Amino acid sequence: MARIPDAFIDDLLARSDIVEVVGSRVPLKRQGKEFSARCPFHDERSPSFTVSPTKQFYHCFGCGAHGTAISFLMNYDRLEFLDAVEELAKRVGMEVPRETKQRVADPQLQELYGAMEAASQFFRQQLRASPKARAYFDARGVSEAVREQFQLGYAPDGFEALKNALGTDAHRLALLERGGLFSKNDAGRVYDKFRDRVMFPIFDRRGRPIAFGGRVIDKDDGPKYLNSPETRLFHKGRELYGLWQVRGANQRIERLIVVEGYMDVIALFQNGVTQAVATLGTATTSDHAELLFRNAPDVYFCFDGDRAGRAAAWKAVESVLPRMKDGRQAFFLFLPEGEDPDSIVRSEGRDGFEARLQSATPLSQFLFDSLSDGVNLSTLEGKGRLAERAKPLLAQIPDGAFADLMRQRLTELTGVGARSAQPETHVPAQRARAAMRGAAPPPRQSLVRSAILRILHVPALALEIPADPPFAELRQPGIPLLIELVRLVHARPDIGAAALVEHFAGREEHEPLQKLMVQTLPGIDANWRAELLDNVALLNRATIEQRIEELQARQREKGLDEAEKESLRALLRQRAGIGLP
Repeated sequence: MARIPDAFIDDLLARSDIVEVVGSRVPLKRQGKEFSARCPFHDERSPSFTVSPTKQFYHCFGCGAHGTAISFLMNYDRLEFLDAVEELAKRVGMEVPRETKQRVADPQLQELYGAMEAASQFFRQQLRASPKARAYFDARGVSEAVREQFQLGYAPDGFEALKNALGTDAHRLALLERGGLFSKNDAGRVYDKFRDRVMFPIFDRRGRPIAFGGRVIDKDDGPKYLNSPETRLFHKGRELYGLWQVRGANQRIERLIVVEGYMDVIALFQNGVTQAVATLGTATTSDHAELLFRNAPDVYFCFDGDRAGRAAAWKAVESVLPRMKDGRQAFFLFLPEGEDPDSIVRSEGRDGFEARLQSATPLSQFLFDSLSDGVNLSTLEGKGRLAERAKPLLAQIPDGAFADLMRQRLTELTGVGARSAQPETHVPAQRARAAMRGAAPPPRQSLVRSAILRILHVPALALEIPADPPFAELRQPGIPLLIELVRLVHARPDIGAAALVEHFAGREEHEPLQKLMVQTLPGIDANWRAELLDNVALLNRATIEQRIEELQARQREKGLDEAEKESLRALLRQRAGIGLP
């Protein structure tokens, strides 16, 4: 498969700020020259995930995840390589060449997208042909324009309608099955997953159908809703139904309203509230929270007022708190029993629903009200209980004015300051120093490893070394890799540290280089050049010594011709001149 040109990737990574990219998705806290957080790729209590602005690299000391801004987007947003490059390029105002897009696209993935698009078209055609399905949307007040906007459809009754229409060969059947559109019984029979249901396509951030939700038409049928399983394209904890339509309907998204169902989103759009999205049958996840705030500064969570609704709201609080940077706001709107956004907006209209949003409860109030439930704040014991409940939650809020105000509010309620011991920050250098107290000094790092380490931290230092250095002939582990790094920097002088490591992606050298990248480089920055040149001088001397030993061994075994004797004499003079024993 053709690659995106290295020069484009170098330029893209050079223009990108990995702290900004990661920080827009994961709450980061400064730790010296770097930033730290709890790792987004595995569950942990103490932060072991670090992001280096100088290296433009991230690394988790817990699970080992590491890489550049591109690999972070691939792992966190579940993007393919090309999509991650396009996402990053869009942030910095660059454009991936059109011909490159066509060459790099994964053909298998494109086929899967094509199969999902074909299924979506099939369901839309069936809706136009089904009086029963059309009557359902008519009764719910869904106009033709909104049906088209959301590309609504219908899955006909019967076990093989989709299969017979699109599964024209074994390859297409396999694609539709990988897309989650078929089920299989115990006997191994494959049949349509969605049957006699109105269909709601779920779109990715590029407007491609990646999954479906299906709702029964007759109330007595069940289950009421059926969703696609997770597939290579679809991860329900990271997607929001309606977000694609919100982006298309709003030039600037000032707010997002989170509701629970497909029809809630559609009813709000139908009545002019075009900022509604829905989670896909799951509680609000941390990924949902980050996706919401990446698209809008204000987020309204709209839930039923019963116990289940308030439990769902608390889940949202837990996901939102670590992402409440200054300037972001979250609100909670609880509806009367038996009502949902669909019924409210149809009975009260847009103005009525907007009035309810205006009276929504701010996150700060909902949090303290919930924590105070059942607590007698007129007693010292009650105040102490509230303080103990609140402190671990407030500690999750990113540093800033909002965090300060929340701690101040806790003090007003309890008289207790909210400053508490922060979770232990994983700082490898500090742990290493603590472990070294009273211990013997570490073994001296090899010259080759030391040189590679300095080049990884400051690639431009490699320009101080000739592209064809004398030590290229030295038979030591790591020399070929060191030479390749030097020549790579000579060929691409502006290459950054992260891009330098990513050049080796897919090769056995990639993993060791990533581990070296996250090591702390000893000494003072101003001395690194001199230290590298000292290493190079020692490697050159070792090369001279290696060649002398080879010639002397041959002299003892076979003798030397005149040219070799002269070469040996020159090497001996050179060794004496540079002080070798």
